[in-house]
Amino acid sequence: MRVSILPLEEAGVPGGVQALRSKVYAHFTEAHEAEWHAAVYDWIYTHPLAEHIHRWVAVADGEVVGHLAAIPQYYRIGGERVIAYTPADHMSLSESGLAGFSLLRKFYSTVDNHVSFDMVPAIIAMERRIGAQPAGQFDYAAKLLDVSQLPVPPLPASLDRALGLQKSGGAARGYGEDDSGQADGPPPVRPRLPIPAPAVRGLNGLLRSVDGGLSRIFCGGAKVVETQEFDESFDLFFEKVAAAVECVPEKDAAFLRWRYGPGSPQHPVMVLTVREGAELVGYAVLRVTRETMQGLREANILDLTVLPGRQDAARGLLAESVKRFRKAGAPVVRYRFSPSPVSVAASDLRRLGFFKRAGRSHTLLVNFKDSRLHELASEIGNWSCNLGDGEATFWVT
Repeated sequence: MRVSILPLEEAGVPGGVQALRSKVYAHFTEAHEAEWHAAVYDWIYTHPLAEHIHRWVAVADGEVVGHLAAIPQYYRIGGERVIAYTPADHMSLSESGLAGFSLLRKFYSTVDNHVSFDMVPAIIAMERRIGAQPAGQFDYAAKLLDVSQLPVPPLPASLDRALGLQKSGGAARGYGEDDSGQADGPPPVRPRLPIPAPAVRGLNGLLRSVDGGLSRIFCGGAKVVETQEFDESFDLFFEKVAAAVECVPEKDAAFLRWRYGPGSPQHPVMVLTVREGAELVGYAVLRVTRETMQGLREANILDLTVLPGRQDAARGLLAESVKRFRKAGAPVVRYRFSPSPVSVAASDLRRLGFFKRAGRSHTLLVNFKDSRLHELASEIGNWSCNLGDGEATFWVT
């Protein structure tokens, strides 16, 4: 099969990308929502750097068999403002051979700087082959709010079968052992521990009481309030953050309004702040998704950033986030971030009942043309970033 890599606007295959998405992610309901995905791109093209966006497709025999977008963003690296690109919405059909790899080669031959947060091993392997350097992994912390979501502990296969607890489904796309990224099927669903309903209510009430006590003990110093807008105080706040860390996505008020305001795929979000007079000392962006394939709603801390030395604000924002998520009926809180002087401290996460999740973490990959900037960016300890700062959450409904 001969594959050509073309700019999307020159491919001449109307509807080809959406048809490809429906085939590649056939098991995911949201993959078939053409209007929603079109709205995501309508929003992306309102970005201040929209004129720098690239999109390519791999075409074979008049059919789109692969797609990749290059999304630009401003970063501060070593005090210098630079534009770096993220390879986004990357997908290809298994029968198309090297289409996915060819699209990445086109990406790297077009852009100078690359930053991405990826969690699919097959995609990470392809990016590394092209030239991206892993800088490290995000921390992934989670907190249980509903004991009915406790997973069944790993059991011998024979006992699994006897109890009817076999894993359902196959490997999620890109998570199989094949580095080509062509594994099919929905993610395996781990069975949940069967707990009687009265016990669930009692244990959940106990968790709520414990959280209230922990909040009073560790988080009583910061006054957390909800806000409806990203005002000019976020501009000054960002400059103070950028002065404290070597590498950070540029998140001034204008960017945050674009990222989370009306028109964003994540809108509406909940924004919590801690202030001292007119000065902003910390904020958090929270979102609860609609139901997943397992019938659950996912609660994510998309961003939580404070001024250096203001761990009291970080603890307050974290505790209030848990309270808001519990009120929304979310079973688990998820928080993915790079530890830094402006993030929550690991010790405070433990104190407030968060546990570190192994696996399914996001890897930060970078490649900068300037050797000085590349050296700084290639160490995750120099970064302040959260999952919401990157493309990883654009497609989450």
